Amino acid sequence: MNGFKDGIKVNVAFSITILLWASAFPIIKVALQDFNGPNLAALRLLVAAIVLLLYSFLKKYPLPNWKDLPIILLLGFCGFTVYHIALSYGELYVSSGVASLLVSLTPIFSAVLAKYFLKERFTILGWLGSLIAFIGIFFITIGEGGKITLMIIGVIAILIATLGESVYFTFQAKYLKKYGFIPFTIYTIIASNLFTFVFIPNAIFEFGEANMNSIIAVLYLGIFPTVLPYIALAYTIQKVGVSDATISLYMTPVISIGLAYIIIDEIPTLTSIIGGAITLLGVSMIVFKEKFQVKN
Repeated sequence: MNGFKDGIKVNVAFSITILLWASAFPIIKVALQDFNGPNLAALRLLVAAIVLLLYSFLKKYPLPNWKDLPIILLLGFCGFTVYHIALSYGELYVSSGVASLLVSLTPIFSAVLAKYFLKERFTILGWLGSLIAFIGIFFITIGEGGKITLMIIGVIAILIATLGESVYFTFQAKYLKKYGFIPFTIYTIIASNLFTFVFIPNAIFEFGEANMNSIIAVLYLGIFPTVLPYIALAYTIQKVGVSDATISLYMTPVISIGLAYIIIDEIPTLTSIIGGAITLLGVSMIVFKEKFQVKN
C-alpha cells in the first residue's frame, strides 16, 4: 500500500515539474508585452528569492560555507541570471514552443562540458546525436518565418541561455551532495539576484505601468516555474534517482507547445515541428546513452 501511495506521489511530482516548467515559455510571452527581457528576468528572480528566503527560514537551512561562495555566485550567474535574461530576450524573436525545444538541448551542452572539463566520455553516438540535434535547430530556425536575421538572433540568445543552464547542471554535482538539492538551489537563486539588481529600478517602473495580465504573469513566473518544480524534482530524485527523474523532462517541449496554443493561440509551423522532432531525437540519443552507461 505504501508503495502504491509513493508511486502516486512520484507521478504527481513528475506532473508538477513538467507542467510548471512547460508553462513558463508561453507565460514569458505574456509578460513580455509590458516588460523587456532583463527587467522581466530581474523581477522573476526577485520574487523567487523572496519566496525561497521565507521557505529557508521555515526549514531552517544553514548558510553555505564562505569558501563555496565564489562557485555559488558563478553557478547562480550562469544557471539563473544568464539563463533567464537570455531566454526572455530570445522569446522576443522566436515562438515559445521553439524556445522550449532549444532549451531541451541542455543535455548535449552538459555532456560536451563534462567531456572537456570533467574528463567524462563522449562517444561517437554522442557526437552523432549532437549533429542530428543541430540539424533539427536548422529546420526550427527556417520554419519560424519572418525575418531570418531576427530569428537567428532569437535562436542564438536561447542557445546562450541553454549554455548557461548547462554550466549550472554540469558543475553542481559536488555541491548538491554537500548541501542537498533544495538548499543549493536556494543559494544560487539568491546569488543570481546580485547580478540582476541593476535592472530593478527600471523593472519597478515597468511594473507600475504594466497591465494586470503582465503583472500576474511575472508573479506566476517567479513563484511557480522558478520555485515549485525544484521542490517537486528534489522529491522525485530522492524516490527514483537522478537518471529516471530527469528523463521525463524531455516531455516539456511537447507540453509547452500545447500550452502555448491554449494560452496565447500560438501554432508552430510544420517545418518547426519536424525540426523539433529531429532535435529531440538527437537529444534522446545522448540521454539514453548516458542512462545505459549508468546502469552498466
